[in-house]
Amino acid sequence: MIVDAALYTDGRRRPEPFELTTALEQCAGKETFAWIGLYEPTEEEFDATRLEFNLHELAVEDAIHAHQRPKLDVYEDTLFLVLKPARYVDPIEVIELGEILLFVDKRFVVAVRHGDASKLVEVRKQLEADPEELARGPSAVLFKIIDHVVDDYIEVLDGLDSDIRELESTVFSDSSSTPTERIYKLKREVLQFLAATGPLEEPLSRLSRVNFSAINPELKRYFADVHDHLVKVIERISAYRDLLTSILDANLTQVTVRQNNDMRKISAYVAIAAVPTMLAGIWGMNFTHMPEIDEVWGYPAVLALMVGACLILYRKFKQSGWL
Repeated sequence: MIVDAALYTDGRRRPEPFELTTALEQCAGKETFAWIGLYEPTEEEFDATRLEFNLHELAVEDAIHAHQRPKLDVYEDTLFLVLKPARYVDPIEVIELGEILLFVDKRFVVAVRHGDASKLVEVRKQLEADPEELARGPSAVLFKIIDHVVDDYIEVLDGLDSDIRELESTVFSDSSSTPTERIYKLKREVLQFLAATGPLEEPLSRLSRVNFSAINPELKRYFADVHDHLVKVIERISAYRDLLTSILDANLTQVTVRQNNDMRKISAYVAIAAVPTMLAGIWGMNFTHMPEIDEVWGYPAVLALMVGACLILYRKFKQSGWL
């Protein structure tokens, strides 16, 4: 469905109701362009937009069905850019990915959004509040949307950073808890995030270097700036991926160490318990003559021997770190 649609002349929204069937004709003026926002349109809903702006059928198919990787395709004078917006759902430690597919021409911007991540209503409000920026045309809208998506990436990284630090503290604490499942889950989210952001680096590089008819040359340095921000984001994601791998290895090592410590303690107590068991077994045999039968000190001596041997063994194990 169409979420919002308007014509802009000299950076200002025209007050008259938007008519899709005459939009391209009204954009014939140099300072006028159309901006249409759609949310998860069906093929029938998108058909009128496709016909009015003569959008390429391959790009239209991608826009309707989504599930595309970030990319930049050029169809004559129209750019087709795929973005993967993201937001971090902290309570369940999940990175929620959406999809924004943009058709950009000198006369129009068609934005198709899938998922709830990175709603574009704030982008439109910000640009409408800055007519001078919006007067630069569709490429200004393109830049602002990309910048908005990359800024959201940074917020996701901040959320990840907090949870990864918490994981580090848990792994290296004295707690007996083993957050292996949580580490795996976060690492999987980070890998999916890297797959959503990494392929975008090449399209942004092209936007900052290559001359496209739909892009205002004055904005190329802005695309270069947001490209630099994206590169830093990708570097941080890669660092988090490697860090989570190290945390997982450290956690497995900690688990092994705790298991070895437990086995040493069990072995030490078994060894201590074996002494009185052995002596009691010997003295429990049916000998015809036992020291304690004839001597008053027999039983106390045997008990003292058991206790003494156990105390000596306990001290030795304690000194060696087994207990």
